[in-house]
Amino acid sequence: MVRAVIAIHGGAGAISRANMQPEKEQHYIQALSEIVIRGQAILAGGGTALAAVTEAVRLLEECPLFNAGKGAVFTHQETHELDACVMDGRTLEAGAVAGVSRIRNPVLAALAVLEKSPHVLFVGEGAEAFAAAHHLEQVSPDFFSTEERREQLQRALRTNQTVLDHDGEANASGDPLDPDRKFGTVGAVALDLAGNLAAATSTGGMTNKQVGRVGDSPVIGAGCYANNANVAVSCTGTGEVFMRTLAAYDIAALMEYRGLSLKEASERVIMEKIPVLGGSGGAIAVDRDGNVALPFNSEGMYRGYGYVGDEPNVGIYREDRADG
Repeated sequence: MVRAVIAIHGGAGAISRANMQPEKEQHYIQALSEIVIRGQAILAGGGTALAAVTEAVRLLEECPLFNAGKGAVFTHQETHELDACVMDGRTLEAGAVAGVSRIRNPVLAALAVLEKSPHVLFVGEGAEAFAAAHHLEQVSPDFFSTEERREQLQRALRTNQTVLDHDGEANASGDPLDPDRKFGTVGAVALDLAGNLAAATSTGGMTNKQVGRVGDSPVIGAGCYANNANVAVSCTGTGEVFMRTLAAYDIAALMEYRGLSLKEASERVIMEKIPVLGGSGGAIAVDRDGNVALPFNSEGMYRGYGYVGDEPNVGIYREDRADG
């Protein structure tokens, strides 16, 4: 009997306990819990894994606590460029968009590409035109802006750095994870009652990135991958390294060709292969048997998972018991 499950992440990075505000920490815990519960409800009602991960990521895009959709980081030119991807493990169909700035929910545009286009990836104006033609909600680019993200950009500009949510001054926001040293991506993976897997990933990218830069999130096999034969994966971290290693697919390949378990394969990639190239971050993954893994080599990762019928498990820090 299939034990349906959903797992989500909201980014990984360095812990800033000295400035952490308990109230804001609870905001993160509550948001993660509510989104896991929503995904569980979809699966419990017979919804597909694809529907569950898409809705979970849409909700993460709507939450300004995370770097995707509302609350996306700024480019060097003080604009927003968002990326997203979804993949259906049952069919190996995928859809992705990159470099968009007017689509309210990029993950819905990625789903539309999967369902309504013979292509896999649309970028920039072409992606936005495709989304508009399929009646997805369009917004003004400033819809995604928040004051905290603007302050992050100003700190990055003062230090002339381009990093993942940039590596700049001390955290004064009260976030559990230092937003100036945090990998800002969101994602979800799920196994439904029919035994199908799916994955979705979305991001606002890097604070102070150059216009046109695209990371691993919309790249099939790098930041997002799903195959009913073995596993669904969504990654968060140093995008260029995750692309160079095809991190998400590498987990699946280690399971298929080496016979490694989900835990062994995901830890081999995240804890060994990524750091060798100077990368940091994490991944969430669920295999065809319903096993869950949430490895990360950074100090913390916003994460949660829940089997249908169980209470959600959520965590931020390494010692939190939310690792599948």
